[in-house]
Amino acid sequence: MSLVMNLIAQAGGDLTHTLSGGFSFLSLFAKAGWVVKGVMVILVIASFISWVIAVNKFFYFFALKRRAKDFEETFWSGRTLEELNSGIGKNPQDPMGRVFAAAMREYEQSKTGPKQGAILGVQGRIDKVMNLVINREVARGESGMTVLAIIASASVFIGLFGTVWGIMNAFRAIAASQNTNLAVVAPGIAEALFATALGLVAAIPALIFYNMFSSEIDRYAARLEGYADELSAILSRKLDKGS
Repeated sequence: MSLVMNLIAQAGGDLTHTLSGGFSFLSLFAKAGWVVKGVMVILVIASFISWVIAVNKFFYFFALKRRAKDFEETFWSGRTLEELNSGIGKNPQDPMGRVFAAAMREYEQSKTGPKQGAILGVQGRIDKVMNLVINREVARGESGMTVLAIIASASVFIGLFGTVWGIMNAFRAIAASQNTNLAVVAPGIAEALFATALGLVAAIPALIFYNMFSSEIDRYAARLEGYADELSAILSRKLDKGS
């Protein structure tokens, strides 16, 4: 029993001595080797980049939804397509406005008295133009998503590399000092685990942001495609009437 108590007391003393050296983030970074420091710097930069992209995407989709709502209210306000086209301008800010402008531009160019047999070709060109604009707008919304995907998938492995390297350093310190008490082992293990923690801190938000914004892009793409179908039907009726 006395031997056990002595071992517990020794372990407590070693732990107190180790903790007194400080386990703050800055102290762990300062004590880490250059490889682990490089891993930590890469992960901090990756985390910062993912948050910058996320904040930018939040504002982007917020403005996108607001503009889409305003445009839909204007579109269904009862005004004619010609009045809407003249009031929207040449460079509308809203993606729906750009889809509408592209369709109306093709419609006006093809409206110079098409024969009945050519109506189908006009309709096909209008649909193709709208699809091209939709694809362009979706690609614009997907900017930065590849970076988020890389950060989400690679950060864990980069942190794991730092962990393995830190543990190797810890074992080398043990072999050099020929001492296995907590004061010798803990710093190296703490550095290694800190690299793992930074990897998770970078990867988890990036993965959440990627999934969230992918869903937003899919929903908005479906919204644009639905609007394009409605506009296509309206223009098709106008072509059938020859107006």
